Amino acid sequence: MVKLVRITTVPISLDKLLQGQLKYMRGNGFDVKMISSWDEKLPLIAERETSGYVAINMKRAISPFDDIISLIKLIKTLKKLKPDIVHTHTPKAGLLGMCAAWLVKTPIRLHTVAGLPLMETTGVKRNILEAAERWTYRFANKVYPNSKNLQQFILDNRFCSASKLKVIGNGSSNGINTENFKLTDSVVEQARQLKSKLLIGEQDFVFTFVGRLVKDKGIEELVQSFSVINKKHPKTRLLLVGPFEPELDPLSNDCLIKIQSNKTIINAGFQNDIKPYLAISSALVFPSYREGFPNVPMQAGCFNLPAIVTNINGCNEIINQGENGLIIPPKNIEALTDAMERLFTDKLLYNKMKINARKMIVDRYEQTYFWSLLLKEYQQHLKQHGIS
Repeated sequence: MVKLVRITTVPISLDKLLQGQLKYMRGNGFDVKMISSWDEKLPLIAERETSGYVAINMKRAISPFDDIISLIKLIKTLKKLKPDIVHTHTPKAGLLGMCAAWLVKTPIRLHTVAGLPLMETTGVKRNILEAAERWTYRFANKVYPNSKNLQQFILDNRFCSASKLKVIGNGSSNGINTENFKLTDSVVEQARQLKSKLLIGEQDFVFTFVGRLVKDKGIEELVQSFSVINKKHPKTRLLLVGPFEPELDPLSNDCLIKIQSNKTIINAGFQNDIKPYLAISSALVFPSYREGFPNVPMQAGCFNLPAIVTNINGCNEIINQGENGLIIPPKNIEALTDAMERLFTDKLLYNKMKINARKMIVDRYEQTYFWSLLLKEYQQHLKQHGIS
């Protein structure tokens, strides 16, 4: 049986970004092991994916001493596991995992790029992050940017040669389970109860954001824009679904006060199941500064939600301007406010995008199709290395 090791920096990436994919590979003849930092969810993810796991703590931030310890542990673990394929995700796991796999002579070393933090950094830190990316790609046999724009960014910055890069299908790291993300009787009932609990009226127009509540996701701009919209249109609501990360990318005190004090802003916190929250929404607002190929606009589209997204990697491939959403410049409060106003007031445009939303996702990003393409990639690499 072919041995496959998948490595992420933290378990939430395995849980949310790769859900179902490892189990699919297990069902297609792979002995799958997961490596990630420890938390109590890791064994549960392994059980769901019918895969083994090894916990090795890795810091997301730059931490040379801790990174060396993590690298040594990865080397020891890979020597013991003797995998045929090591496939990494996220920047830190990519650097350490690809380096360790290269050092122990793992024959097939693959890395998926799903967003680059360096896009929003400058100075010495950016130089360090760029060097880390170049070394990651140097250690890898193949690099999979999860969007075409991200592939072009890598080429423009000369992180590696074009021959080493490939976008799988239409992009994404995992596709989307369109059968899971749809309105069922159960979801409709959960949504009804949730609306009542959150005091959302039948006539309320709910702008929803799903993701980490941090500056890089455009939350500062979103809160300011909504404040303007809500003064003009009191029947609007802003629903925030996701955790704060004050230790990594904190929001300003002014923004936090607005979220806490404005009764029309609903802070739902992190949710394991976002489907009922999408079901009570009128539109998605996703004003992120940087992404690889985000799942949230695809998930929202499956619930017939038009989306406002920024003109960045991935988002501008999922959304077609005026067809299933609106594309605006990042970090632009005026453009975001205008787009929110347009969605609320232009009913013809809103209904057109609502009708298109689900079909445009299903046609391009169905999950099992993406998995089959990734499986073919693995099989081609195995054939090239004479592994069966």
